[in-house]
Amino acid sequence: MPELPEVESARRLIEGAAAGHRIKKVRCTSDSIVFDGVSTRQVRQALTGRIIYAAHRRGKHLWLELDQRPWPCFHLGLTGSFQARDMKLPKLASSYTADGSDWPPRFEKIRLFMSNGAELAMTNKRRFGRIRLRKEPEKEPPINALGFDPLLNLPSLKHFSELLARRSIAIKVLLLDQRFAAGVGNWIADEVLYQARVSPSRRADQLSPDEARQIRLRLKYIVETAVRVDARASHFPPSWIFHRRWGRKTNTTLAGHRIEFITLHGRTTAWVPAIQK
Repeated sequence: MPELPEVESARRLIEGAAAGHRIKKVRCTSDSIVFDGVSTRQVRQALTGRIIYAAHRRGKHLWLELDQRPWPCFHLGLTGSFQARDMKLPKLASSYTADGSDWPPRFEKIRLFMSNGAELAMTNKRRFGRIRLRKEPEKEPPINALGFDPLLNLPSLKHFSELLARRSIAIKVLLLDQRFAAGVGNWIADEVLYQARVSPSRRADQLSPDEARQIRLRLKYIVETAVRVDARASHFPPSWIFHRRWGRKTNTTLAGHRIEFITLHGRTTAWVPAIQK
């Protein structure tokens, strides 16, 4: 699933391709699930002829700032991505550029034809993504219900510790709660707790001040590092558990210690019991 770094990569792709340019045409694939509470006709009418000023993100949600409201909002779901057709654009990790040989992309839900010749497409193979129209995205659901964004407004250590102390659930479950930390998904939560040396099943309200400090520090470092390399997994530090957490393989080790897999709140969790206490 795209998490904060992948969605930030998509945001940068959109701005690089379209900021400052007019949407000449909009093509939508009829899908009453992905288009949430709005018809494809309404989306085409709202976007056609509008200038894209900027692309914004909070957590895993994106929206475009246009010269006229309402503005389109996007959630990529489990398998969504943004792709661009413009040979001049940089290639990013989850939101890549393409030439004519594989364009248009499969499973596209919406495609924007820009006045500068670029094309932007959102794909969504498994249809868990959503496209919405909002007049004030940050003040309306679902974005207004999100917690802090670790890249944009990470709380101070004091406030972060207070937030943990209020919750009696497993720290891994809390990190995945988008009302707590917007944009943190399964791999980020596992990486944070591995590097902080905290067991994923520990209760948030029972963590020591030093453990809270380490979790906040690791969250900041991991998100900033992943964003800096445009979410390209091959550029993540080799010491990260990220590279060994997929597939629930048995006898997988990291730094000489066995990686084990458990299920917490329905989510697969990779952790190293020898060092996470």
